[in-house]
Amino acid sequence: MNEIKVALLQCPLHWEDPEANREAFEIRLNSMEKVDVAFLPEMFSTGFSMDPSSLAETMTGPTLEWMRDMSSKLDCVLSGSVIIKEDGNYFNRLLWVEPEGEVRYYDKRHRFSYAGEHEEYTAGVDRPTWEWKGWRIRPQVCYDLRFPVWSRNDDDYDLLFYVANWPERRSFPWKSLLTARAIENMCYVVGLNRVGDDGNGIAHSGDSRVLDSLGESVAEAQPGKEEIIYAILTKGHLSSTRERFQFLADRDSFEIKE
Repeated sequence: MNEIKVALLQCPLHWEDPEANREAFEIRLNSMEKVDVAFLPEMFSTGFSMDPSSLAETMTGPTLEWMRDMSSKLDCVLSGSVIIKEDGNYFNRLLWVEPEGEVRYYDKRHRFSYAGEHEEYTAGVDRPTWEWKGWRIRPQVCYDLRFPVWSRNDDDYDLLFYVANWPERRSFPWKSLLTARAIENMCYVVGLNRVGDDGNGIAHSGDSRVLDSLGESVAEAQPGKEEIIYAILTKGHLSSTRERFQFLADRDSFEIKE
């Protein structure tokens, strides 16, 4: 498929209240234009909480079941991260739920030690690239954005995306690093961030955006505003840019070791 249409749901979250968040997102999703993929924020059912023992769900829990139902109803992929407990460990797990029922996931690699995330959550070890509708897609979560080796385009993926709870006071790095990731990897980049204050009084300005393979803006949300933004990603544009500027041919090879 040459084009896909994406939606970024930039919105506030109800602190540590999964049911309220599911209800609020259901209203937003039902108002949405027809899209191929809808992105939800990091820990969209709870906010960025360091209390996984009280909030974690399983892979058969109500939030994933809700995502399956909504994905099927809307005939689009839903993707956002949720607190998941598995084998005695807690993960900040990004879920990718397809309309036909397939579920893929990525566990956040870089835990935000400044907020104590490394003390509560287990780091992911896999660095997946998913194929969907002819697109190769690399998932990431929030703090992963600061670590370019982890997202390096070593297998010619087309789309790199981040879902986040990125504080307003660090909005400049958020915007700058998203642009850098698009330019250095010659790919589309989707960066979705929440707005509003969380339960710790930390403000979030959103600054959600979609960038093309030259780092140029395709779509941007208004800072601090609840908003759904849309973008059409075009494979032809990506291919022609890569053919004209063959920067990826000069990239360094590397190996990531545990």
